[in-house]
Amino acid sequence: MVVFDLVKRWLVACGFETTYVRNITDIDDKIIKRAAENNEPIEKLTARFIEAMNQDAAALGVHMPDIEPRATANVPQMVRLIAALIDRNLAYQAPNGDVYYSVHKFPGYGKLSGKTLDELRAGERVEVDASKRDPLDFVLWKSAKPGEPAWDSPWGKGRPGWHIECSAMSERYLGSHFDIHGGGQDLQFPHHENEIAQSEGAHGHTFVNYWMHNGFVRVDNEKMSKSLGNFFTVREILAKYDAEVVRFFIVRAHYRSPLNYSDQHLDDARGALTRLYTALKSVPARAANIDWNHPQAARFREAMNDDFNSPEAVAVLFDLANEVNRSQSSSVAALLKSLGAVLGLLQRNPEEFLRGDLPDGWTVARIEEMIVARARAKQARNFAESDRIRDELLAAGIVLEDGPAGTTWRRK
Repeated sequence: MVVFDLVKRWLVACGFETTYVRNITDIDDKIIKRAAENNEPIEKLTARFIEAMNQDAAALGVHMPDIEPRATANVPQMVRLIAALIDRNLAYQAPNGDVYYSVHKFPGYGKLSGKTLDELRAGERVEVDASKRDPLDFVLWKSAKPGEPAWDSPWGKGRPGWHIECSAMSERYLGSHFDIHGGGQDLQFPHHENEIAQSEGAHGHTFVNYWMHNGFVRVDNEKMSKSLGNFFTVREILAKYDAEVVRFFIVRAHYRSPLNYSDQHLDDARGALTRLYTALKSVPARAANIDWNHPQAARFREAMNDDFNSPEAVAVLFDLANEVNRSQSSSVAALLKSLGAVLGLLQRNPEEFLRGDLPDGWTVARIEEMIVARARAKQARNFAESDRIRDELLAAGIVLEDGPAGTTWRRK
């Protein structure tokens, strides 16, 4: 979500008229199972998780998409698309009532992932289903089961398969041919491959101009997964780390690269972001219109235009921060803040970020009182007491910084 928020931000910054659609699957086997276990309506379950998802996204600085359609509100579009595939002899209704896509009848199947039908059959890991004409065929419409939600269709009551949802919703809101389709690397096959087969099979022309797939989140170089027991939720991480630190951790890696999660990497990200905010603290500035002729701004633009090379764009921010520290230039600080805004970073009051959450038992008033007491001790030349106060604060993770305007503090 952070990756494609970054993509949207950059396209807008470049002046493109951009429509961002992020669709929601609010009906599938797992949802039905969980709702039954909880003894709650499916609509209530999905509404709760959608709200939680949007809260977590907002915390990470992810803007809401322009359109966020739900599968259950677009079933008629899916029925029409399935009917078009049947009319073109690319889909069939099986004896069990389900409707399947006939993969071998679509000549381009495998062109996104580089897989051939022969290779897929040789290493077959597809669920065996006697109703299919070919083990590689995938379901478009599932016939109704007792107690499950169902919609009317020409093939009887049932509900759509997962793959058809995305083809139908993207067509409704972006058209049958659009520019960019994104998702995780794990969706390239079979999900996105199946979308191509559905959409191009139904319409007879190119579905998407550019496919973008972001890398996996990994823990100790293994894919994060519940089965491995190395699974963390966003909320668990946000309980330990500032949300902007987490966003910065994601943004400073290239979107196609694996993202190796660890507390050490988050600590490194926090230290790096602290350096940027420290520069802005020394020279307060407001975000302004970006002068793309400035050498550093031009370098930033070149990086982002090169397949959204955010690591190089972040390197520009650090060079600007170094320049701010050397020159104390307000115009350079403004450029730093403005380019940070493009990445969804550096828009808070530097003092607010640098102070962060206080340790248990500490308040701003207590810290300020100790700073005043330390100043009095120094004035009385009681340096031992002054050092003691500084060390007590440092032990609590609070760093004092003495400057011409007095003493300020921040979290370590």
